[in-house]
Amino acid sequence: MYAEVAVNLPPVRGTFHYHLPPDLEARLQPGHLVIVSFGQQRVQGVVLRLLEQAEVPETKPVLELVEDAPVLTATQLALARWISQTSLTPLIECLTLMVPPGLAQRADTEYRLTAAETPAKTEAEARLVGLLARRGPLRGRQIDRLLPRQEWRRSAEHLVRRGGLQRTPVLDPPKVRPKRVRNARLAQPPHETLPPELALGRPGSAAEARRRRMLEVLVREREPVETFWLYAESGGTLADLHALEERGLVVLSEAEVWRDPLAGISFVAAQAPQLTSDQTAAWERILPHLDRVPGSAPLPVLLHGVTGSGKTEIYLRAVEATLAAGRQAIVLVPEIALTPQTVRRFLARFPGQVGLIHSQLSSGERYDTWRRCRQGALPVVVGPRSALFVPLPSIGLIVVDECHDESYKEQATAPRYHGRETAMAYARLLGAACILGSATPDLDTYFKAAAQQLELVTLPQRILGHRRVLDAQRRRLGAGGRYKPAEADAEYADLPPVTLVDMRKELREGNTSLFSRDLIRALHATLDAQQQAILFLNRRGTATHMFCRDCGWVLRCPRCDVPMAYHSQPGEARCHRCGYRRSTAKVCPNCGGDRVRHFGAGTQQVQAEVERLFPRAQTLRWDRDTAHAPEQHLVILDHFIDHRADVLVGTQMIAKGLDLPLVTLVGVVLADTGLNLPDFRAAERTFQVLSQVAGRAGRSPLGGRVILQTYQPEHYALQAAARHDYAGFYRQELEKRRDLGYPPYRRLVRLVYAHTSSQAAERAAIEMGRRLQARLQAAGGSTELIGPAPCFFERVGGRYRWQVILRGQRPLDALQGPLPEGWQIDVDPVSLL
Repeated sequence: MYAEVAVNLPPVRGTFHYHLPPDLEARLQPGHLVIVSFGQQRVQGVVLRLLEQAEVPETKPVLELVEDAPVLTATQLALARWISQTSLTPLIECLTLMVPPGLAQRADTEYRLTAAETPAKTEAEARLVGLLARRGPLRGRQIDRLLPRQEWRRSAEHLVRRGGLQRTPVLDPPKVRPKRVRNARLAQPPHETLPPELALGRPGSAAEARRRRMLEVLVREREPVETFWLYAESGGTLADLHALEERGLVVLSEAEVWRDPLAGISFVAAQAPQLTSDQTAAWERILPHLDRVPGSAPLPVLLHGVTGSGKTEIYLRAVEATLAAGRQAIVLVPEIALTPQTVRRFLARFPGQVGLIHSQLSSGERYDTWRRCRQGALPVVVGPRSALFVPLPSIGLIVVDECHDESYKEQATAPRYHGRETAMAYARLLGAACILGSATPDLDTYFKAAAQQLELVTLPQRILGHRRVLDAQRRRLGAGGRYKPAEADAEYADLPPVTLVDMRKELREGNTSLFSRDLIRALHATLDAQQQAILFLNRRGTATHMFCRDCGWVLRCPRCDVPMAYHSQPGEARCHRCGYRRSTAKVCPNCGGDRVRHFGAGTQQVQAEVERLFPRAQTLRWDRDTAHAPEQHLVILDHFIDHRADVLVGTQMIAKGLDLPLVTLVGVVLADTGLNLPDFRAAERTFQVLSQVAGRAGRSPLGGRVILQTYQPEHYALQAAARHDYAGFYRQELEKRRDLGYPPYRRLVRLVYAHTSSQAAERAAIEMGRRLQARLQAAGGSTELIGPAPCFFERVGGRYRWQVILRGQRPLDALQGPLPEGWQIDVDPVSLL
């Protein structure tokens, strides 16, 4: 028997055949993670299929299994091939998406300087030699992060041949393994008390007292306990425990424990509420998709419901029906910030059956969750796009909540897949139902629904709810509160009214504050009523940039060439693209003047302005500076839900999916952010985020209102957001896309080249453009070339970026074979910046 294996060794592409040793013939299956020999290296690989004959005359053996059971299912192997074909990415990179971090190890090469003094012949060689002299031996992936890959690898090859460098192949063992703990229990059934004559050591000694306390703890617990906890409870030591074991009083053992990221999350079990008439109609249309027999592929469903219309309850019902049929479900959310509230809702309905997957868990937590999913012990998995790849044995449902969100698209590294499109492809392969939910679907998805490629199900009205929360609010306010009990009897509520405030008029009338007079009055009324407000600004920090009033100099990131934002806490300038930090400039380095000032506003400044105007108000700020880890998101959310803060200031993470019944005011400090960027989705992105953040207000009988501050109140995206008019925006934006030839009418492929030299990046882009133009002319199709041109963010992380864009019905036809070294490809990009 032979196995076709994809080896995890960049830049190797393709697959290779290996023969099976006798001890593996009966055990090896497609999807196994194995160790094989490739050249002089030991490398990991994934078994794709088993063969009776190899296609090559000589083969090497499969050396060993990394895991006893296959790490990938047959459908996951098929999905990896689909991702590889649609994103033009090597298959192995798509396969390793599905292997938990810590288990998959990529083979690498370690480089170190030799004792021989070999002079560098080029500047690139000198940089590599200098780096290794400073840092010592480094691996290829480490050097890739520090020097341009195509330059240093060429230089390393020359230095190896001349004897200046030594290279050694390396393959680390997996970093994760099951966690085991040592337990202790009584050797005999426990008695209520310990006989006082029991000899545990020298009478009256400290050791005897410790050992007696250890036994007392074990008697009290009546079951095995972990030894580290036993030490903490009794003050005993390992030597004491061994002494008790030698006397036949205690039995020591080992047991495997699960690392569960949900162990500390509190929730209250909940029953399913009664559906509204809209929900009932939607559920009756979705239920037949869940009743399909495995092997048939139901049409994906687009659940288009306004904010607060009860989409999550439909997801919960769908998961319940899927579990009742003996299958499992995956629920995707766009960001980790949304995960805590979603997980709690699903835990409340399906306690003990929910798993959590995301990138900020430890490797051990992800590995254990992955193993439990593979065993079918966790039939419901919640998380961002990476949760799509857990190896559940029989998936019957995939939900993509907030399916319009750009964070579903991987933009940083290959493969640049889209979680929404991948979810639909996976559901087709599985014969599973797929539900896409959003209040503001992206144009591509809604266009497919209009063309009946998806089934469109709508929830057009907002549900009026949260009676228990509002009863507590009424008790807090007393008889004079503004809450009207009769309103709770209604089934639906209106979407909150939206006011567009022209900030140009505010300036003309002498108001130079961040807040318009309307917003200040609304904040006063909200705080007086003991309700809550959200202030949204999609910029972090205190100021957007620092500049010299004398000569116009702007403090820019030396690696990205973009203005650096000022943060008053901790008093420094930061680049929000690459993370570079530096102290603020007090004297202009260009003209020597001392009038360096801050310009623009960020969330820190908004929070400071609220505290200045309303000193008695409690504020919270929620952005990437205040919440790095999931538990920090959870703390901020819990504080605000518990009304330990009156005003929440934040960026786009507060605009999505959060259900906050006491929020009656949403203020958008500047609605124009991002509206005028040179990107075909700028208007759509603005409409979506404004509609979503407006949806946080008025989700209860308390009602609500929204104030959008803008310098462009006449813009069609802002006008549509103020009217809650998705259909109107869709028609107008679709017409513009048709005129300009952009998606969904034509597809895009973006090719980006980055280099430390701007001239080298430009030369490579011009050469690529020339080659592609020649192919397009020879083919004679409708695909056209845009560029080459510098990217909008031309310099990122010290590298200059140029791009070439293909636009047409079949733009991939212009690409033949792998791209040259240094080029990145993004099929169907969500941004051209």
